[in-house]
Amino acid sequence: MSKKFSDLGIQESIIKALSDLKIVVPTEIQQKAIPLLLSNTDVVGLAKTGTGKTAAFGLPLLQLIDTKLTTIQSVILAPTRELGHQIFSNLEAFAKYNSEISIAETCGGIPIKPQIERLTSSTHIVVATPGRLIDLIQRKAINLKEAKYLVLDEADEMVTILKEGLDEIIAELPKNHRTFLFSATMPGTIKQLIQNYLNKNVVQISANMETVGNQGIDHQYIVVDPIEKLDVLMHFLTSKDGERGIIFCKTKAAVNKLAKNLAINRFSSGALHGSLSQGIRDRIMEQFREGHINILVATDLAARGIDVKEISYVVNYHLPDVYEVYVHRSGRTARAGAKGLSLTVLQQEEVAEITDFERELGIQFSKYKKPSLASIEENNTLLWAKQIFKTKPNHEVDAELKTKIKTIFHHLTKDELIEKLLANHLLQNKTEVAEKPVKKFKKE
Repeated sequence: MSKKFSDLGIQESIIKALSDLKIVVPTEIQQKAIPLLLSNTDVVGLAKTGTGKTAAFGLPLLQLIDTKLTTIQSVILAPTRELGHQIFSNLEAFAKYNSEISIAETCGGIPIKPQIERLTSSTHIVVATPGRLIDLIQRKAINLKEAKYLVLDEADEMVTILKEGLDEIIAELPKNHRTFLFSATMPGTIKQLIQNYLNKNVVQISANMETVGNQGIDHQYIVVDPIEKLDVLMHFLTSKDGERGIIFCKTKAAVNKLAKNLAINRFSSGALHGSLSQGIRDRIMEQFREGHINILVATDLAARGIDVKEISYVVNYHLPDVYEVYVHRSGRTARAGAKGLSLTVLQQEEVAEITDFERELGIQFSKYKKPSLASIEENNTLLWAKQIFKTKPNHEVDAELKTKIKTIFHHLTKDELIEKLLANHLLQNKTEVAEKPVKKFKKE
């Protein structure tokens, strides 16, 4: 029989807020973590993306806050502003019926002055990115002298900055503070952090580790030649019309190039990478969350913190170099008990690496059937037709020229005009293919 949140020691006001969010049954990591966080020990929680880690530490933290005090009692660190904002929003929702609890968001990428001003008011919980928190400490704009709890969320994504700056953060906290570290993976650098900064009697727990994220992800791969990679992807995206998904690329340049090609072919898409301004990133994410665009083309870091339940697929347009990156990518789909597809696009020389991913991550890949050449050509023709349909009229064209063109076409019916346009398009395609020089393609 599944446990309830009340069995874990969560108070009624928080359970009521969870009920409003339609969260009734605790996940495995929540069942294991919540009682420990409500006790008196440091905790390391190992669980894949999408298993409910935010509630695992967020619910007991809310309950541990002493609202009689006006000082900061808990600090939560996240690797990116997007994830920090997600944690902040979740905590606000969990604390819906605990309005006396004050939560502040102090993440990078946005002006610091309003954050400094916000911290002059009563604040119990601070959600921050490490760089911004260190900046606030150096400006003496934040007081952590009474903070009892430090949470390191997605610690494996913060290793570099934590190695450089965690000493400075720890120095601001009282010696008897408790630390809760959550991570999807446990590389050696994280083990070193645990040894250096957590209590020697730290309790380690793990959940949902037998697969990447959960059983709901269907892991597939497709093998393509470099010249057909974009066409095969667009064929796949057409088959997923109306569904939301994320396409992962290794570099910002690759994101920009692919996003441009998808826009040309009238796919409802947007690009997300670290070189974009925070305002643009926020606007694109809002469009994605609200369903105004269906496809997000993103780098790995930019996609951290995306928690959209209706993402039905992710595409690895480039095979990741690190196994843990695949964990985070595929974990964007199949959230909240839903099913999802993680499709990896490979070139022939990369196929052997799939076995390594299966062994290291304990998952099974199946082969996605590549569409036939005829099917790809048909899809490209349909995309061409959509381009024409969605092209806005050019009102700057000379009126006399328009009249001359209309005179040429005036005796054709609509069907005859379509037939001629289609025949011309197909003829041009054949000519371009025949004239195209043979190239040796390098691996992308």
